[in-house]
Amino acid sequence: MIKDNQKLFNRLHVLLDAVIIVIAYVAAWYFRFKSGFFALSSWYISLTQYMKYLVLIVPAYLALYYLFQLYTSKRVQGRRLEAWHIFQANIIGLLVFILYLYLAKLTDYSRKMLFVFFCFNVVFEVVFRNLLRYILRKYRKRGYNQKHVLLVGYSQAAEGYIDRVLSHPEWGYNIRGILDDNRTCGTEYHGIKILGTTENLSVILPENKLDEIVITLSLAEYHKLARIVGMCEKSGVHTKFIPDYNNVIPTRPYTEDILGMPVINIRHVPLSNAFNAFLKRCVDIFGALVAIILFSPVMLVTAIIIKVTSPGPLIFKQERIGKHNHPFYMYKFRSMVVQEEKTEKQGWTTKNDPRVTPVGKFIRKTSIDELPQLFNILVGDMSLVGPRPERPQFVEKFKEEIPRYMIKHQVRPGLTGWAQVNGYRGDTSIQKRIEYDLYYIENWTMGFDFKIIFLTFFKGFVNKNAY
Repeated sequence: MIKDNQKLFNRLHVLLDAVIIVIAYVAAWYFRFKSGFFALSSWYISLTQYMKYLVLIVPAYLALYYLFQLYTSKRVQGRRLEAWHIFQANIIGLLVFILYLYLAKLTDYSRKMLFVFFCFNVVFEVVFRNLLRYILRKYRKRGYNQKHVLLVGYSQAAEGYIDRVLSHPEWGYNIRGILDDNRTCGTEYHGIKILGTTENLSVILPENKLDEIVITLSLAEYHKLARIVGMCEKSGVHTKFIPDYNNVIPTRPYTEDILGMPVINIRHVPLSNAFNAFLKRCVDIFGALVAIILFSPVMLVTAIIIKVTSPGPLIFKQERIGKHNHPFYMYKFRSMVVQEEKTEKQGWTTKNDPRVTPVGKFIRKTSIDELPQLFNILVGDMSLVGPRPERPQFVEKFKEEIPRYMIKHQVRPGLTGWAQVNGYRGDTSIQKRIEYDLYYIENWTMGFDFKIIFLTFFKGFVNKNAY
């Protein structure tokens, strides 16, 4: 069982981290003084003299890793988040050690060598942890290092949890079954059986064969929650609670503490923070200007071809709904024959749509028709990354049909987005598109934006669903 080996694994992990810190430190010394990359000063300190500082550095860095939760389970923790925590811990370690050198007046200690150590240690640690993650996931896929889990309560939350666990065997979760008071024993969901009622917990928990209890009660059964939590806590087994209203609360709920009472905010949008919004806007302006310069030859050639091959205006503008439900005109290179506004509003473009010109078909497939939206970004109607904007008639339709649809209008619409790089463009599921858009809105970071921009170059430009 996991809990029998976790302490041993954590101790081994700490030991390996200590070894990596020493290796990075020694490598930094050799790079600073032996590689020839840096000019040597008149003074020179041997490796032996530098090694004595490891007595302070190693335990300090291990303590920082612990404080930044780098020894928590990696089953579902993201690589980017872990790398960010490693960077933060090393930044603080660097600053603290520089302060120590200053207070101790150790002027002969090479600051360049310390900076090289910082770079090496971050890189080595990130590589090591990703290698460890890879090995563990391969190991778990083969059925080893499994965490044995029991679900208490059958609900949509239980089904959602099972779906995710079964689609990610590398997480190493083995769902032993479900306890539920409303379904007959033996009923299955994707091979996971109902084993009995919640009363059976009093028999199962003392056997000490479970690593985790996941409470997935339906809303109608929340009156049982205190009793079930009490039983689990008494047994000492690790307990999690998945609320049966995940379609209401965000994936990362923002909580407040009012004199010991937790208050969950129904919606937390990181971009509602003024600094985050300012930072994103600066990146949008800079990115749009660079993109306009880079793609200006492409836009010039496209403009000429459209003008020569099809009568009508060069730029097509269409009303869309943006941030805070404000309408704006979004610009595209015209890819269709000129038509009356009433005809144009009939719906999405479909496969083999006769309105699309031969040139239009190509520029839509390659997303070249979207390039004029860089000017929408400059004036502030749009962002480089965000949910794609819809036309007013579709907004009115979808807000009545799709739960939480209007949340996407709390941020600027984007030229590209999380839904688009995951394949939801053009004539695809609007429900899945909104699901990805909401995930982006609730989990926004600047790093997430850069990831989407990077993926756009490989997944976003060529659109097989663009007709």
